[in-house]
Amino acid sequence: MAEKASLVSWRPDIKVLDCTLRDGGLVNNFRFSDEFVKALYKANVEAGVDYMEFGYKASKDIFKVEDFGKWKFCDEESIREIVGDNPTDLKIAVMTDVGRTDYKKDVLDRSESVIDLVRTAMYIHQIPAGIKMIEDAKNKGYETSANLMAVSKVNDKDLDNGLELLAESCVDVIYLVDSFGAFYPEQIERLADKYLNFAAKTGKQIGIHAHNNQNLAFANTIEALTKGVSFLDATTCGMGRGAGNCFMESLLGFLRNPKYNLSVIMNFIEKYMLDMKKEYNWGFDIPYLLTGIFNSHPSSAINFIKEGRTDYSNLQQELMDMD
Repeated sequence: MAEKASLVSWRPDIKVLDCTLRDGGLVNNFRFSDEFVKALYKANVEAGVDYMEFGYKASKDIFKVEDFGKWKFCDEESIREIVGDNPTDLKIAVMTDVGRTDYKKDVLDRSESVIDLVRTAMYIHQIPAGIKMIEDAKNKGYETSANLMAVSKVNDKDLDNGLELLAESCVDVIYLVDSFGAFYPEQIERLADKYLNFAAKTGKQIGIHAHNNQNLAFANTIEALTKGVSFLDATTCGMGRGAGNCFMESLLGFLRNPKYNLSVIMNFIEKYMLDMKKEYNWGFDIPYLLTGIFNSHPSSAINFIKEGRTDYSNLQQELMDMD
């Protein structure tokens, strides 16, 4: 049964997952240097972070290798160049994607891999295909999660049906994903209750992956954890597509578990993230706020910013016309 908590207690069941390389990789096409990745791995180990997601297991038959850095594909040898046999308490995660991952070939048996957790991203209509991928990963010996995307666009009946299917599957963790940064804490509270009720029937855990379009990723994450959500996604400096994600430094600063060491993350930010933040454009901004308000994909805001536009009221009208 999930544990609920007040804002002044701590939860031993909480698992913090760093997805800087995966969601942040959408900012720079996964072109992180080995020095950066090794330093982030070391920082996560020393900070007591529970999981580190290295990127996607994308199909090389679909995506051109030369167009991306290696964390788009997360080859086993690439991960081992960073972690060796990973003789630490930190667990390694990767993301598979329905229709974009050759999972039967590219996800090795757990006995041959340093990966611990295979996450599977899917939309509501892809749940049957996603469950097949999860079953494959589970049979190979991995921990698994189902990351159900864009639920702000899904009606309650379809969401209930989808959650029932996932709760009855072999998956370990079901993620509440605010893909467009459209939810407010009150909505997260209601959704967390819904997810947890389905999860309780079959002993699943629930996670949250929040985007920061309305500057609410951190607020929504802690709202979810106080309801009993256990797996919490975050990125260093909030690095992620568009407005980014819940800030790791905010989350670790909030959690009362003494295992987490915020100072290590602060040192990493000082050495590696400040220059990267100047080079790449991510984080809360008015165009992302508008896409969050109108529950729209952030691509409109990304293009708006790339074009150097500042006619915010026109963007607002464009988004209203799309609704």
